[in-house]
Amino acid sequence: MTIKPPQLKKGDLISIVSPASPPADSTKIEKAVRYFEKNGYRVTVGRSAYKVYGYLAGSDKERASDVNYAFADKRVKAIICSRGGYGSPRILDMIDYETIQKNPKIFVGYSDITALQLAIFKETGLITFSGPMAAVEFSNGIDPVAEEAFFEMLTSASIPIKFKRGDDKWSRPRFKGKAAAQGRLLGGNLSLMTSILGTNYSPDYTGSIVLIEEVAEEPYSIDRMLTQLRLAGIIQKASGFVLGQFTDCQPEEMDKPHFSTEQVIRNELLRGDRTVVWNFPYGHVPQKLTLPIGANVTIDPAHRSFALVENVVS
Repeated sequence: MTIKPPQLKKGDLISIVSPASPPADSTKIEKAVRYFEKNGYRVTVGRSAYKVYGYLAGSDKERASDVNYAFADKRVKAIICSRGGYGSPRILDMIDYETIQKNPKIFVGYSDITALQLAIFKETGLITFSGPMAAVEFSNGIDPVAEEAFFEMLTSASIPIKFKRGDDKWSRPRFKGKAAAQGRLLGGNLSLMTSILGTNYSPDYTGSIVLIEEVAEEPYSIDRMLTQLRLAGIIQKASGFVLGQFTDCQPEEMDKPHFSTEQVIRNELLRGDRTVVWNFPYGHVPQKLTLPIGANVTIDPAHRSFALVENVVS
């Protein structure tokens, strides 16, 4: 059963946590705190959010404890990750999913946080949100269009997304396929999706709309990961695909034989009658939609549209 968190309201308490890597500069979290306070919210910061333990924001136990505490704290209404980096897969077996299920609330992040979001949906059915993070977008002057999309998604109990090609404020996505497709939106960062395949924390993608983005991976690496999805049956079982931005995903040595990232994607995902929207405004780019992981969505190539078909907050 899908669980929808309560919508965000002015005056609510937001918790900033670091389930993966620490911010490169501790002032980034402080800037995010000031941003949310200026916009009418209260903010608390997890105990390990500033810690530096190698490339992690504290030990696995400390980072998992911050996530668990934020979900258990009745005062907290939304949890926003400081950044991605690396580390969220390490704590999947330390998360208190029973507490999350009993205390549903808004949880936001992307990139490395993908592993945690997929695990939460698999174990609890809670819809989470792949969107801007505290020590990234909210500390650097968030793009106004991305900002509008973020708050529209989290503060309205109505269905907020109905995206059509030609919307002036977004990039120009392309649509492919003979039939409309509907399913639960599952996925996020490709590297993290593949990193938890074969574990107890990877969801069932059967009938889903698979969301994919990537950053700083060469085409051969993307080829390898898409091949893994195909060999795992995910590509064949999916109803459709939403392909976000593949940022800085060029070959390092252009003088050697190679495929482009677009060629790799076309070969693996754009063949036949698959329903796909690509060049979508999502990923490691300033102007991005906030997308609900686990919510029902549709892709309609005939009308060149992508839309939610259910409310994502209560």
